[in-house]
Amino acid sequence: MTFAKISQTAYYVPEQVVTNDDLAKIMDTSDEWIASRTGIKERRISRNQETSDLATEVAKQLLEKSGLSPSEIDFIIVATISPDSMMPTTAARVQANINASEAFVYDLTAACSGFVFALATAEKLIKAGSYKRGLVIGAEVLSKTLDWSDRRTAVLFGDGAGGVLLEASAQEHFLAESLHSDGSRGQKLTSGAYGLQSPYSDQGENNPFMGMDGRAIFDFAIRDVSRSIKELLEISGLSGDGIDYALLHQANIRILDKMAKKIGLERDKFLANMMHYGNTSAASIPILLAESVENGIIRLDGSQTLLLTGFGGGLTWGSLIVKI
Repeated sequence: MTFAKISQTAYYVPEQVVTNDDLAKIMDTSDEWIASRTGIKERRISRNQETSDLATEVAKQLLEKSGLSPSEIDFIIVATISPDSMMPTTAARVQANINASEAFVYDLTAACSGFVFALATAEKLIKAGSYKRGLVIGAEVLSKTLDWSDRRTAVLFGDGAGGVLLEASAQEHFLAESLHSDGSRGQKLTSGAYGLQSPYSDQGENNPFMGMDGRAIFDFAIRDVSRSIKELLEISGLSGDGIDYALLHQANIRILDKMAKKIGLERDKFLANMMHYGNTSAASIPILLAESVENGIIRLDGSQTLLLTGFGGGLTWGSLIVKI
């Protein structure tokens, strides 16, 4: 039987660092206000690179690390809520940029759960036996979706990309999964609304900017996401001791603190880097994963078991338990 494994990781972020003090110069905020509520100290903001540019850099790194040629890639999935355009997709632009002419490609939109949903999908493609290798990338340029006069949202988000090379394996590495959505609460976190504009319809209202009910999203994460993780651990037969590290969506340090207590997992196992990158939506988990591999915290030798959990707009939330 064929299984799938994560064989390489990579990440790329823009050079421009924007600190909380920098933001305080253009809006009514402060480093103390932002850091005490979120844990975020700085973020990367793109000056002239689009989402596909960031994703392409990740794809190039994955090819270089693996020694594969672009023609050996069977598929590319890009998780994003900030594409360059709806057509062509970000994944199509990446394919063209790296000349992966044999790959089929598409974007997946599940907001901050996007990378987990994309990875779960890619694992099934390989497990079915039809494909051997694929790139799964989370990439965002959220700075173009923000109302920079709104301190409730503008201070939270950043730009970046991360991804993995997924390859066929004789051993099982994806141990358990739990994916969820609740569209009835979708208006709690919104972005990119475009109204009806044809001459045959009433004028619609355009609202391209990010909008969020922060308290509702915070409560959703603590309540619903924590419960789903606990249930997944129980179903999988793994206790907290069986998880080496938890890589959760990097939205807010206070969420990680509270979720550790709710789940009953040691707080030291929850890795974090939102202090440097802010909330990068679909890119947050793969950036954290790749950076942790680069720093030697996580090893790609099959000896560690990770919990990957995304949660956000949709509403969506999902977890994977992966041997890496």
